[in-house]
Amino acid sequence: MKNTELTQEKILDIYSKYVLRNNKKPLNIFTFCDDHEIAESEFYSFYANFDQLEADYLKYFMEQSILLITAEESYFEDEAKTKLLSFYYTFFEQLTLNRSLVIYLIGQDKNNLENVKKLWSLKKEFQRFIKSLDISEPLMDNVNDRVEKMERFKNKGIEELYWGHFMTTLKFWLEDTSPNFEKTDIFIEKSVDTSFELFEIKPLKKLIDLGKFLFNEVKNK
Repeated sequence: MKNTELTQEKILDIYSKYVLRNNKKPLNIFTFCDDHEIAESEFYSFYANFDQLEADYLKYFMEQSILLITAEESYFEDEAKTKLLSFYYTFFEQLTLNRSLVIYLIGQDKNNLENVKKLWSLKKEFQRFIKSLDISEPLMDNVNDRVEKMERFKNKGIEELYWGHFMTTLKFWLEDTSPNFEKTDIFIEKSVDTSFELFEIKPLKKLIDLGKFLFNEVKNK
């Protein structure tokens, strides 16, 4: 690493290669830096410890995904559902390119993802993205005070609802054994479509369609 500028991307790349080859964290920061000719002080300018570094991976994939979709000229003209679908497809494509690393990071906790501390920083970024979509905005066009109060109460929890959907999608992807993880793409399309139908108060047909898909998945496992 001498004579080469150290960047966040470089540290993440070096670290990911180490853990995938050894299936464990380095002994300590000193040996990691020494083995890769990195000044320890340079490492600390990015991360305080390995746990913080590992927690940054998924957030980094999310940030890169958002950068990619917002770079498209049509993005800011698209509807909220189109933006959300673009994000999901791009993000899970990023995860697929780094699937071995993601599986290492999550470890044995895929059945209890809410307890994976490495996902906590990701949650803030995801909910900030959901808020930027203004998904619930059309529902606020009501003149009835009681309906408006109900909508405001619901809108406060909309980021939490979509975080739950995101975690469900992540778990589905982790368990997906279909070629190119094509069933995850189907799940994303059907579940995002259903969520928007629910907010538009037209859920039944889409909900049944999603239920059939999930029922067949469980039956075939």
